[in-house]
Amino acid sequence: MDLLSIVFIIAGLCLFETVTSIDNAIINAEVLFTMSERAKRWFLTWGLLFAVFAIRGLFPWLIVWLSSPSLGPAGAFTATFSSDPVVIAAIGQSAPILLMGGGTFLMFLFFHWLFLEDKNFGLRGERFFSSKGVWFFAVVSIILAALVWVALDYNTLVAFGAVIGSTAFFIVHGFRQNAEQAEQKMLHNEMSDVSKIFYLEVIDATFSIDGVVGAFAFTMAVPLILIGNGLGAFIVRELTIRNVDNIKKYLYLKNGAMYSIFFLGAIMIMDSFGFDIPFWVSPLITFGIVGFFFAKSIKAIPKPARSKSDRSR
Repeated sequence: MDLLSIVFIIAGLCLFETVTSIDNAIINAEVLFTMSERAKRWFLTWGLLFAVFAIRGLFPWLIVWLSSPSLGPAGAFTATFSSDPVVIAAIGQSAPILLMGGGTFLMFLFFHWLFLEDKNFGLRGERFFSSKGVWFFAVVSIILAALVWVALDYNTLVAFGAVIGSTAFFIVHGFRQNAEQAEQKMLHNEMSDVSKIFYLEVIDATFSIDGVVGAFAFTMAVPLILIGNGLGAFIVRELTIRNVDNIKKYLYLKNGAMYSIFFLGAIMIMDSFGFDIPFWVSPLITFGIVGFFFAKSIKAIPKPARSKSDRSR
């Protein structure tokens, strides 16, 4: 892989991690407003190191280990930096399982947003799906059944990967719902600063899973994932420090993130069935979709009202 390809992949990873973590930045900023200056500094300094190295570094390694258990925990760690053909072959054999699980997870995530989550309606049809929230569970159940049915003829372990992906989604969703409830207590100063820092790290972990899972649609190279997602985490912290209201003005960034998740999930599922998807497709789709919704957000920002002096001219 040449340098230009590496830079393109890292840039795509960084953008994807940033836009999928916008909600996380907003939550962090709102909670930090209720904390002491010392606690803020601690979270923004040491919390960043934890977010980059412990969470975004640990999750990819854990995913590689679980998808290739024969390597063992130490072997999975060294495999991420290894050029040994035997190790590469072992990861390659388990890649379809990982890709199917990740693709299923992202698909469920997209349809949960489409049917059940509050949103700014950026495209026609979104309002219709939001009014049919009761169909979410039917839709994802049918998707899971279809994926398993097709995958059973291809590879039974790939079919099992789809089940693992759906299970992971509902586990993460449960933790995220609990974190959202904790957020309300934090905003009303019902927790100590230490408790708030702990829950902010938990919330960050649940939000980072989306970015880490989606990162495998860009590349299987964990070092590149660590760099790209780490840069994205740094940008999210910068957004947290600065006036987050400026970010809230871009109404459709979340839409861009979720449509990117849909296409990345589809790419991962196609990859798991052996389709050869060029490496540049995922970054290009991410840049295109996020760019479209960013431009749409800019157009939606109200223009400042003219002053009386301007109107009198």
